[in-house]
Amino acid sequence: MAKENFNKTEEGVSLFSRSAEFLDNDPLEEIFALNLGDFLTEHLISEELAQKIKKHDNADKAESLKKQLLELISIYSINNTLSVLGFTNKEDYIIYNSIAKTIVQMIDAKDCHIFLSSEFAKGMNPDNLNLVLVGSSAGPDEVINIDDEDLIKVPMQYGSENTGMIIIKPIEGKKVSDEFQKLIKVTARLFAISMLLLKLTDNVSRLLQEEELDSTDLQHSRAELTAVIGDLGEEQQNFVEMLAKAVDAKSEFHNNHSQHVADLAKDICDYLGLNEKTKDLIYYAGLLQNIGKITIPEELFNKKEKLSQEDWETLQNHPNIGVSLLMSINFLSEVIPYIHYHKERWDGQGEPEGLKGRSIPFGSRIIAIADAYCALREERPYRKAMTEKEAMEVIEKESGIKWDPYLVETLDKIMFG
Repeated sequence: MAKENFNKTEEGVSLFSRSAEFLDNDPLEEIFALNLGDFLTEHLISEELAQKIKKHDNADKAESLKKQLLELISIYSINNTLSVLGFTNKEDYIIYNSIAKTIVQMIDAKDCHIFLSSEFAKGMNPDNLNLVLVGSSAGPDEVINIDDEDLIKVPMQYGSENTGMIIIKPIEGKKVSDEFQKLIKVTARLFAISMLLLKLTDNVSRLLQEEELDSTDLQHSRAELTAVIGDLGEEQQNFVEMLAKAVDAKSEFHNNHSQHVADLAKDICDYLGLNEKTKDLIYYAGLLQNIGKITIPEELFNKKEKLSQEDWETLQNHPNIGVSLLMSINFLSEVIPYIHYHKERWDGQGEPEGLKGRSIPFGSRIIAIADAYCALREERPYRKAMTEKEAMEVIEKESGIKWDPYLVETLDKIMFG
């Protein structure tokens, strides 16, 4: 069978990858190369511009630094990837209500309230403690007593910067699990880093408008920006992994299923020699392929008696819930197609659109076969876990029906050499 044409590892570098080599004895040049030059694969800058930036002219250090900073702030400015956080008036803040309601759904809490410090809550006035309530899952008349001892209070903190606070009110008599508390904490930190990045991009924009630009100041700004961008990438990765753990925590039978799927999907990507960015996206898609389950009430998800029609409709619609949630997290937008189509079948009899063969995104095909194999290897209430050989036999019987035959061969080679 002909092998599909894949990009090799050297053609793409992951946002989360790191290099030990420094350019011109300047580690920041290497960091910048990772964070900017390799956005070529994401079509965010032209190859011509990247080459101009990489041909660093020591005689014009300030001009080169200025170009780098302009490119960075164009990518990370308030109008682009982080625009969901860059509100300037009261009407814009309605999105925070949606975020608060989503958090409540995810962790089975009674209410969630999101506060920002007055510095970051532009267009709104602080009520107390220099904090502004910008979003809430509760009604407009709900009285919030932040001194209530039963509340879970998680500061949005990054280094010495405090950008706000997430406050959770648990359901009476119900403890918020450790997995969900960790998810709240990583969400709060992601907020804090994102807010600080917005602040830095604003500061750099003002600096670049000055007539006399000092290369030392520009280097300092670049160091700050690249450090925060690196931390943002790591925190996004932490967020995805914690979100996956929270999904698995919804089910007593699927412990670590998402992680197993993601790990196997990554093994398949490694075997095929896919580039780093593609591997990252497929890995995250594997972690989050059941993300819709996190918004389904736990009682329904583990229900053992016969489901009602309403129950079935809720379960049948859960992939759409997951896609909607992912679309609200900008940095995960590229994994959406992989997740959305991972229930398609090679013979065209799958869902949601009945795509067939190679018309199914390749990442979706990888996630589908990894999901199926891992499910067969895990114990279920109605059967014992299968052995590697038994699971592979089931997969092989459906090769060319449910699964991409080439990936079935690949999986067999990974498992048995």
